[in-house]
Amino acid sequence: MKSIKKFLAENDNLIHATMQKISSHVQRRKGEWVFNTVLIEGQEVPFKYKRQKDYKSLQGASVDMIYYPDIETIAGMEFEYMKVVKINIS
Repeated sequence: MKSIKKFLAENDNLIHATMQKISSHVQRRKGEWVFNTVLIEGQEVPFKYKRQKDYKSLQGASVDMIYYPDIETIAGMEFEYMKVVKINIS
């Protein structure tokens, strides 16, 4: 993957956050993908990403993330969430 500085420079909407503590981590399998949702301490918006394999629980871990805000429509209602592009344990 590109260096973080180049990645952020090419995409204005991306946000780089470091040392974020995860308060909740849920994994759900849907077809070939495992959908992950994490909650960060001090944030009310969920952070979502997907992987092809199960991963160890990140609950209680500190992570570095690159993400951008997005909106998901469920039953005609819009919900804001953060789409994670990259996540690493700090």
